[in-house]
Parts: sequence; C-alpha cells; structure tokens
Amino acid sequence: MISLNDVEKAHKKIQDRIHMTPILTSSQLNKHCVREVFLKAEHLQKTGSFKIRGATNAVMQAVETGASFVTAASSGNHGQAVAYTASKLGVSAVIIVPEDASRAKIAAIKDYGAEIEYCGKTSAERIPRAKQLAKERNGVYIPPYDDAAVIAGQGTIALEILEQLPNLDVIVAPVGGGGLMSGVLCAVKNSKPGIRVVGVEPESANDTYLSLQAGKITAISGTSTIADGLRTTQPGDLTFRILQEHLDELVLVTEEEIKEAFQFLLERTKQLVEPSGATALAAVMAGKVGEPNERVAVVLSGGNVDLYQIATLVKKRNV
Repeated sequence: MISLNDVEKAHKKIQDRIHMTPILTSSQLNKHCVREVFLKAEHLQKTGSFKIRGATNAVMQAVETGASFVTAASSGNHGQAVAYTASKLGVSAVIIVPEDASRAKIAAIKDYGAEIEYCGKTSAERIPRAKQLAKERNGVYIPPYDDAAVIAGQGTIALEILEQLPNLDVIVAPVGGGGLMSGVLCAVKNSKPGIRVVGVEPESANDTYLSLQAGKITAISGTSTIADGLRTTQPGDLTFRILQEHLDELVLVTEEEIKEAFQFLLERTKQLVEPSGATALAAVMAGKVGEPNERVAVVLSGGNVDLYQIATLVKKRNV
C-alpha cells in the first residue's frame, strides 16, 4: 500500500502546480439528503479534473529520472492532464487516442501542447501502442491509475479534504480504474481510519463491484454509461488490492440517479460537473450512502462536459 508519507511527499511536490479546490455547500442539498454534504470541487481543478494531481506527480517523477518524453493512452481527462503537465515541465508528449475520440477532447489535448496519435477504439489497443512509443523514443509511459506515483498524487485530494473539514464521518468518491479511490484510502486509512470511505460505480460499469464480490479481478464487457470517465472494464492490479483491503463499501447508482445529480448541480448550484464527476453525489442523493445528520464529503471529480451532450443529460419534468 502507498504510505501516508508517499501522499504527503506528493502533495509537497505538486501543491504549487495545482489548485487547492474549494468545498462547496448547498442548504437545499442538505435538506434533500438529510445530511451535511460538502462538495470537493475538483471540477474547478486545472484541466477540469482531479487527474492533474496524479499526472503531475508521475510526470515530475519521470523528469527527475531524466525523461524528456512521455506518452499516455487516453482521450479524456488523463490525456489532458498529462499533456498540460508535460508542457509546463518542458517535455514533449504524445497522447494515444481512439479513432472515434470526440473533437472537443482532441482539441483540448492539442491546446495543452501534446501530439495526437490515433489507434483503434479500445484501451486494449491504445495502451500497448503508448508503451511501445515510449520505449522507441526512450520516454516514459504514464498510466491513468495503476501506478504508485499516480495514486499518491490522487491521494492529495484527501489531505486537502481532511484539512478543510476536520470533523467528517464519510468520504465518497467515484470508482473507475480505482486510482482516485486508492489514493483517498491511502491517505485516510493511514491518518483517520475512523472515517468511512465509500466508492460509487454506475450499475452498468460495475467491474470493481463484481471484483470485490468475487474476491478477484473480474472483467466486464464494454459499457455505454453516461459516466464515460468510469468506463473501465476491470480494476487495476495495484488499485484492486488497495480497495479490497481498505474500502468500507462500494455502492451502485443508476443512469437516472446520475442524471438527477448532474441536473441538481447545474440547476441549483450553478456548477457544470460531468456525469462521472456527479456519480458520487448521485449515491448520496439517492440515500445509498451515510446516515441522517452525518457529515459527508463528496468528490466532484471532473467537469469536462461536451456541451452538445448537455441536452441529453437533463431530465424532463412535468410542470
């Protein structure tokens, strides 16, 4: 397990390169949930998601070992984070993206200074190519989640939450590949083990849930969940071991529950949060996490929404 010291070292290393994101509150949300809910606003982070934390720690580590070139396999938040960080550190980057990647995401990665290479439509095709390219050009491949430096970087979220909210009962975060949740667990369970940590997955992207139930890594076929940042087919080797040992609970949410949280955030708090980023809140709003009057911190993990997608995410209401 990554130690608390590893997370603290990562925080010291990256804190001048990231935002300490604010905690947002809503009296209407508290009333709806019958809990004190505190929203960790990682959608307001640089590059629009928590991914910048792990990417910064990992790319800085690569540069410290002499790397002048990095690769990543991602068309989304991880790719943008690696591209941004590489540019700021003066190293070149190539992001391997799927052939059907959205134009908006490709434009963002290019704007952050990275080259783009298209490869297939699945991560099983992209990741080997990214690793191969890193080897060919004597560079370093930056994994999206199953990496100690990445996990330690993501864990800095928890250090900030514990500083901002000293008296908490529960921390809730979404689970995709498990990097974010692993980092949170490494920080919290080594410092304040009495705080419960709960993960949330979409029902249709429940690879970690099934893996925990089976006691071993269990893959699923592709999913079309609106929470596109959580569309992994199985947890990572390292992340799964951490979650298996330390996660208090993992709950599932429906697509409608994710939409409800997305719409509440947009309509009532004026915050544009991507469906993946709203997934943890969806579980709290649906009454699946926490007890009445508990203090619950929820990680809003990202805000990179395709603007043309918003209309499909808003539920129609009868007046």
